Amino acid sequence: MGATLDGTVPPTTRSRLAAARDAVSAVIGAVMGLVPHVLHHVAPLAGAALTAGAGGNALFFAVGLLFSIPMLRRLHRRFHTWAAPAIAIVVFAALFSLSAFVIGPAISGSATENTPATPAPAATTTVDHDVHHAP
Repeated sequence: MGATLDGTVPPTTRSRLAAARDAVSAVIGAVMGLVPHVLHHVAPLAGAALTAGAGGNALFFAVGLLFSIPMLRRLHRRFHTWAAPAIAIVVFAALFSLSAFVIGPAISGSATENTPATPAPAATTTVDHDVHHAP
């Protein structure tokens, strides 16, 4: 399969190339989606303030938006309106929030770290404490 004599690419080849490009794009998108979940393991090396907590969430949200600019531009060119990229950004923000504030804490158990599993025991006093001590 190659170009025809006039230099055009046959439709079947073009569709295969488009499918391959879309598959590679999907794999890259999936990897980029997993990056925030994997990079928290490098926190001892990169610094916990950079990759954890609110600062880390804000950093990864900004990086996600930055990496989505080419896709947002393609959406704008395809639909000839800014509504499609705006919807994509809303979907990205919703899924990122779900991941950062619901799924992440559920997986790591950080949602229950601040709430004690059992109530703290009440202070007890013994009345006859000196009885068992020898004079």
